[in-house]
Amino acid sequence: MRKVIAAINMTLDGVCDHTAGIPDEDLHQHYAELLEHAGVILYGRTTYQLMQFWQTLLIQPSGQKSMDDFAVAIDKIPKIVFSTTLKSTEWDSAKLATKEIEKEVLELQQQSGKDILVGSRSLIIQLINLNLIDEFQICIHPMIEGKGLPLFDKIKDRTIFKLLKTKVFDSGAIVLYYEPRRQ
Repeated sequence: MRKVIAAINMTLDGVCDHTAGIPDEDLHQHYAELLEHAGVILYGRTTYQLMQFWQTLLIQPSGQKSMDDFAVAIDKIPKIVFSTTLKSTEWDSAKLATKEIEKEVLELQQQSGKDILVGSRSLIIQLINLNLIDEFQICIHPMIEGKGLPLFDKIKDRTIFKLLKTKVFDSGAIVLYYEPRRQ
């Protein structure tokens, strides 16, 4: 059975915003490797549209190896986008979800293959509430944003986690790997 891994960035004050944080070479390389080991990534519309930026680096590379490698990795991985407003994805490796998130994820879990990544705050919240997250990879950036959306908002039930491991970057960012303790 494929694992569902929520992988996302946040600040010390819990703000989850793809424009907040301290992206650097190590972080881009970390996420490129994560994508290489996954079979699919799930996005909500807002995050998906932010991620479309990486298509521009396929046409005109930045010259920064880590960014260009990430652009290639994000381009290759199949993407499923949950949106009620988008009519098309305009990205060959992306498709719009045709089922509600719970049904889509349960079907993906039963398929063989690499793990399922979830990279959108809204989808992570929905999947937490459905008890469908198998692992969290939360990268905490050493900064206070002071405004923005909290990662853990509108959570229905208390969940206890077990720390699996950590990964520290030179920037001071740290990835915490957790799995929920199932009752």
